[in-house]
Amino acid sequence: MSGIEHPIDQNDHSIIQIKAVAKRNGLTTFLIGLMILALAILLLNVLPQAVYLIGVFALSGSIVTMLIGWFKMREPQHSIELSKTHIHYRHRHGKWDLKWANVQRIDIPRVSSGFEQKSLGMVGIKIKSYEPLLQSISPRLATNLLLEQRPLLLLNAGCATGGCYNNDLIEDDRFKTQSGKLITGIPAMLANRMTKLRASLGYDLYISVAELDRSADEFVALLTQCQMQITKDQ
Repeated sequence: MSGIEHPIDQNDHSIIQIKAVAKRNGLTTFLIGLMILALAILLLNVLPQAVYLIGVFALSGSIVTMLIGWFKMREPQHSIELSKTHIHYRHRHGKWDLKWANVQRIDIPRVSSGFEQKSLGMVGIKIKSYEPLLQSISPRLATNLLLEQRPLLLLNAGCATGGCYNNDLIEDDRFKTQSGKLITGIPAMLANRMTKLRASLGYDLYISVAELDRSADEFVALLTQCQMQITKDQ
């Protein structure tokens, strides 16, 4: 939902839905690829051998375009839903749910670039307790996040020597929560990754602007307004 929404009211049962930019034009992209494929097949049948490569390039381009359209269509209709109790994140690999009461800070992560602070193209969320999140996240999504977040670890100044490839990119599969509960496996690896990212960038969860329908600044403002309104109504 683009535009400016009103903050969520505790007496309001509506949900603010965010549709990812990456989701847009999936069917159109797939159909364009299909048309290029038909054209490529035609060219391969009528072009002389001397210019046969034109048809091959068109065929390759059509396959790539169709794949892009297919992956767009596979994404959930809405990447994020904001209810009066939770932030709901949806991905083709799974989901996570985060209670507003478990949100400590929301902002845009920044890294030092010389004498300046450079904003990353994402929104960061610092949470109070890992345990509820680890219980809600699907294993496939947790595994996907471990892979996608590797570039964030390389932003750490300690990676300049390349040592982080041996240390920071490999996560321990055991993690003890604040309550003393021992978590193992993929959830534990994700918890250890979040701990590292909090130490280097200040946040635990990261949402790319490609998964939003507005700028990172506008999304941060929306989340902040929702959280303030919900806290006020409690």
